[in-house]
Amino acid sequence: MKTGEAYSSAVCADKFDAIVIGSGISGLCAAALLTQRGKRTIVLEKHFKPGGFTHSFRRNQYEWDVGVHYIGEVHRERSVPRRLFDHISDGQLRWARMHPTYDRIVFPDRTYELTAPKEQFIAGLSGYFPQEKDAISRYMYIVGQVTRAARGFFAAKALPSFLGSAAEATISRKFRSFSDRTTEAVLSELTADARLRGVLSGQWGDYGLPPAQSSFAIQAIVARHYLDGANYPVGGARKMAETIVPVVEKGGGRVVVSAAVDEITIRGGKAAGVRLTNGDEISAPVVISAAGVINTYGRLLRNHSESAKFRRRLETVKPASGHICLHIGINHSAQDLGLHTANMWIYPGYDHDRNVSDYLAGGENEFPVVFVSFPSARDPLWEQEYPGTATLEAVTMAPYEWFEQWKERPWKKRGEDYERLKERLSGRLLATVEEHVPAIRGKIDYHELSTPLSTRDLVNYPLGEMYGIEHSPSRFRQKWLQPRTPIRNLFLTGQDITTVGVTGALLAGLLTASVVLKKNLLRDL
Repeated sequence: MKTGEAYSSAVCADKFDAIVIGSGISGLCAAALLTQRGKRTIVLEKHFKPGGFTHSFRRNQYEWDVGVHYIGEVHRERSVPRRLFDHISDGQLRWARMHPTYDRIVFPDRTYELTAPKEQFIAGLSGYFPQEKDAISRYMYIVGQVTRAARGFFAAKALPSFLGSAAEATISRKFRSFSDRTTEAVLSELTADARLRGVLSGQWGDYGLPPAQSSFAIQAIVARHYLDGANYPVGGARKMAETIVPVVEKGGGRVVVSAAVDEITIRGGKAAGVRLTNGDEISAPVVISAAGVINTYGRLLRNHSESAKFRRRLETVKPASGHICLHIGINHSAQDLGLHTANMWIYPGYDHDRNVSDYLAGGENEFPVVFVSFPSARDPLWEQEYPGTATLEAVTMAPYEWFEQWKERPWKKRGEDYERLKERLSGRLLATVEEHVPAIRGKIDYHELSTPLSTRDLVNYPLGEMYGIEHSPSRFRQKWLQPRTPIRNLFLTGQDITTVGVTGALLAGLLTASVVLKKNLLRDL
């Protein structure tokens, strides 16, 4: 299905009320909300298809998502994410409920299943750790406290500036009492059992930072997100853009691909539009950047008079790690292979921080985590579109620096050394996957590895980072990570101003549109 339109210089003659840079879920959400309220909006996407980390790609008879694996809460029709998705897709985006067991945390000695709903999650963990029932109960209580406090913390980002920092500090105080502490610090107070701590933090890959480095706030938010179960978009992740883009267009907006923005233009101290890499300029009285704060402040505003000040802001945050993802195609159906909908998190030991440090000390050391996802087992339409086939995705962390020597070479033309490195990494990932999913052994028909350079080129994160900026305690102390910027009529959206993931980015789009329109859109929903 065609979504969006290819760029043409004729676009420059059109008139818009707002420009959105980037077509990830936050940009599309903000654009849909604005157009639904009479603001003619254009979305500009560098890639040749919209969606950001929600787009899909095909090879032979297979299709893979690049960033969507499972989403919580949307099966509940009255939840905010579900209401928002329904609103910006005109109810066309549908969801398939996954098996109650949504994650399997795999260690060398045993596997632990995380199962919904919350009561079963608690019962399951208590069965694995009968001596730790009190610690598990306290953990669940604190997770609830954090997620309740988070609502005020993120809502405060939309407060009018005249209310000042005192109001923000009051609203955010309780949240920061948790976000200022690391995951390891909080878990260590709850239990001395290193195995339980390893299991409770077994989803750290969902936010990209191991327990001794990550803020406990993001650990709690991610854990709570899935407690009632997980879901997958019917038809795959690409259905998000395919259902939201028509809503933007219906409201008079446009979604334009192959339109790389080079700079945000500033006139009279206000954002006035954008300049594309080909020199074309598009004007609008409002500009929203969904390109991430590092791209926005570091590149798109590089010629601004206060660019040095903006760069100093970027010194207070750090890019998340890069990753590699092995996309696997199998010429047997998921049903025939007995593939489960649950993700697998495969670890070499219970100490996640040690796993990471050992791995980074030498690239041939054990992977600190291998996340295995089974998209074809989750999508009820898969067998109709790709009969007799199945797909898997295996992801692990990989620093951008390991691939930096090829950064100047073009996509698919980086040379034999680069391809040999990819094949070596692919072989190691395949060995891990086949060990833990033996049903696929001897049945793999196709595989392809993406690297941080792939992410840089196709999703436009400069260092190939999947999760924008790190979710460390200090990240949640940066008050400038909000929709408003120091430049009038320039706004930010995306996971950098909220939190990681599809739902975090979705809510960022809602937050930014509310600020632009000076209206509480959440209340409208």
